[in-house]
Amino acid sequence: MKQSKQLIQTLRETPKDADVVSQQLMMRAGMIQKQAAGIYSYFPLALRSIRKFEQIVREELAKDGCQEVLMPMVQPAELWQESGRWTFYGKELLRFKDRKEAGFCLGPTHEEVITDMVRRTVRSYKQLPINLFQVQSKFRDEIRPRFGLMRGREFIMKDGYSFHATDADCDREYWAMFNAYKRIFSRLGVKFRPVEADSGAIGGSFTHEFHVLAGSGEDAILSCDSCDYTSNLEKTEAPALAITDNGAAFPLKRDHFATPGVVGQVEQAAGMKDADHDGMPITQTSKFYLFRAMFADETTKLVGAVLRGDHEVNPVKVKNLVGALDLELFPLEEAEAFTGAKSGFMGPVGLKDVQMVVDLSLKGAVNLTCGANKTDYHHFGLDPARDLPGATFADIRLALEQDTCTRCGKGKYQAYRGIEVGQVFKLGIKYSKAMGCTFLDENGKDQPMIMGCYGIGVTRTVAAVIEQNFDEDGIIWPWPVAPYQVHLLNLDPANAEVNLVANRLETELEAAGFEVLHDDREGMSPGAKFKDADLLGFPLRLMVGTKGLKEGVVELRDRRTKQVTKVAPDAVLGAVRTAKDRIFEGLETAGGR
Repeated sequence: MKQSKQLIQTLRETPKDADVVSQQLMMRAGMIQKQAAGIYSYFPLALRSIRKFEQIVREELAKDGCQEVLMPMVQPAELWQESGRWTFYGKELLRFKDRKEAGFCLGPTHEEVITDMVRRTVRSYKQLPINLFQVQSKFRDEIRPRFGLMRGREFIMKDGYSFHATDADCDREYWAMFNAYKRIFSRLGVKFRPVEADSGAIGGSFTHEFHVLAGSGEDAILSCDSCDYTSNLEKTEAPALAITDNGAAFPLKRDHFATPGVVGQVEQAAGMKDADHDGMPITQTSKFYLFRAMFADETTKLVGAVLRGDHEVNPVKVKNLVGALDLELFPLEEAEAFTGAKSGFMGPVGLKDVQMVVDLSLKGAVNLTCGANKTDYHHFGLDPARDLPGATFADIRLALEQDTCTRCGKGKYQAYRGIEVGQVFKLGIKYSKAMGCTFLDENGKDQPMIMGCYGIGVTRTVAAVIEQNFDEDGIIWPWPVAPYQVHLLNLDPANAEVNLVANRLETELEAAGFEVLHDDREGMSPGAKFKDADLLGFPLRLMVGTKGLKEGVVELRDRRTKQVTKVAPDAVLGAVRTAKDRIFEGLETAGGR
């Protein structure tokens, strides 16, 4: 393919509105163009990478008998009203009316539509299980679209859904898709981790996310260095800790410490002074959070969370513990009015109509300090089991790097940043029950189908690949999703011999199955072509020039290692094959465990 005929416009300067590396490099490489906030056009190079990844997805899903369908992006409101998500999904769901005033939305996901398709088609257990998927554009009206394709409003997604007669069969398919996803991301040649996660707004009983590891990742991940346990930080189990010996239990001493204006936890610990104490270790202090929990029946409740002073609360764990649909910090002004104290001096003792939850690290702890619900004062002698009657003790803290793994009890958690690119859910009967998606079992009785859900952000994954594979010069594409595999640079298009050799090599390599972009552009210096080649980042660069041909060679350069090999023109095909094999040997060790 001649580059002079391709729609490729590279930029030397980084666009001012490009936030992250993938967005910067894709815009500079002429791969994407911003049309509106979170909405992009894809140029030929970007689309080639996207289609290659889609093909990997299709090939791996076919191995497990998945069938491809295509559903409408525009979805009728009544389906979302049936499932109960029309209101619950929030403003990310772009709602509108047609000329007949009928309600619709642009699909952010397709649980409702696929459930409607199957309930109208499948009637008997003999037709189950079935696994259907599509690759299609989605729209989510993000309040702050950013990071290019990483968090856009319109994006391409593979979403799949399975339907089962038994819970055990749904579990079997869940793990089949889990392993299919491992194969998919391994074929990409990226470092990734499957992590345990919270199911969030989609719902379901359990779920795993797949994260490409990258320093720019939005998600914090903890992974055991001794076993396979890896989890999103919001889900990671925190280990039980030995209780610090704070001496014999004292009765609660109210307003015991005056700590005027001291709100930071470390400063508070240092300021706990009296005749018997010259400050306290931070592990003897406690921390209090006041949340408002919202429930499915539209009721609300105040929830208080008590933790050790050096720990942070995990709101997802608190939400799941109390069974809430949503959880938010109680607004500061309301919290101060409710407790009677400024922030930093609020505490759990004596509050009415608050469900108290205490972190396990404080189970058995005594002689703690806590806010006195009186500005500038703290209590001393808090015994949560004694002074917070009815409180629930549970794991509600954020786990920390170097915490001991709760699964194997041997390893330590290591911290990573990850970009979520895929997720598998076990949905159960959440949608099938609400929408009447049933089948006749062996006894002729109606039963709700048990569902699984499996998504991959296609365009997000392509961007994540770049976030993990770049240097100061540009993109470094892994072979499987590189727009082209070989960038053939004609360094002297005015020279007849150079043209002849370059054209012959293009034809020879393409006949052997390699994808070649031939930079035949006239009027450009070799240096400018080198700059563009580094920016575009195809795995191999083949350089044909007057000087080299006089020596009887062309140069083959590996984009990742920068290794240059001089090769006779007649030996180029063999050299490219050898380079490809070497690259794929590297891919085999790059994936996640």
